[in-house]
Amino acid sequence: MPELPEVHTILQDLKQAGLIGQKIEQVKVFWNKIVHTPSIEAFYKQLPNQTITAIERRGKYIVFHLTNHLFLIVHLRMTGKLLLGLKEAQHSPYIRLQLNLSHDKQLLYHDTRKFGRWYLVKDIEEILGRIGPEPLHSSFSLKNFSTLLKSRKRALKPLLLDQTFLAGLGNIYVDEALWEACLHPLQPANQLSQKEVVRLYHSIRLVLQKGIDAQGTTLGSGRTNYYRLDGSRGHHQNQLNVFRRTGQPCPRCGHTIERGVVAQRSTHICPNCQQQKINVFKQLL
Repeated sequence: MPELPEVHTILQDLKQAGLIGQKIEQVKVFWNKIVHTPSIEAFYKQLPNQTITAIERRGKYIVFHLTNHLFLIVHLRMTGKLLLGLKEAQHSPYIRLQLNLSHDKQLLYHDTRKFGRWYLVKDIEEILGRIGPEPLHSSFSLKNFSTLLKSRKRALKPLLLDQTFLAGLGNIYVDEALWEACLHPLQPANQLSQKEVVRLYHSIRLVLQKGIDAQGTTLGSGRTNYYRLDGSRGHHQNQLNVFRRTGQPCPRCGHTIERGVVAQRSTHICPNCQQQKINVFKQLL
């Protein structure tokens, strides 16, 4: 579930916790399939005694820069979360991987459904080479976005969810951006007017920045939900305009928000604000 704002918040938490400069003293993997690359034997051999020299985000991935030109890459997927504790702390049965660090610290990977993956590589492009542009980066201009859309016939929602098209967006922020831009999720990308392209460009950046400012979106209180490094919740769920607000009034026009399924994902719209010339969304409800 963690999308760009949630992963960005975790990244900032890791930096503020002082992980840059920490040495990885010991590795423990409790479910081997969590490690995608390399083999589990090579993972155990290569990772100890590496020092974390930098941490960055690329799309929904967290990237630890290590000594010896290695990169430790983490994709949290649906239910993964990182926790920081002391070595003697009691552990949940859902801890899948543990890094013992210097200064008596532990970085723990908690994943109820075991969908997350870890990668240890020398070439970062091996894992991240196909990811699309960063929507909040200064190099991502309106002109670039317009050019990308003109060549795409796909409907907006599945296109925006495609990480090779644009990095970091998931179900929550796509629904919120399309509502903000007054665009239907099934509108073909190459049929947008220039005014609609401008609205969508600014709406994507707006909702992502709002999510970052609110330290992410925590839906519900279960262990599978997003939490920060210290276990605290995000606050963006209190600012959602359309996502998971089925049956409630649209904050903009008062019309009832509806839910359907687009690209096999739960999708929320205001049918008044987000009209399409042919109302195919009704067929999906």
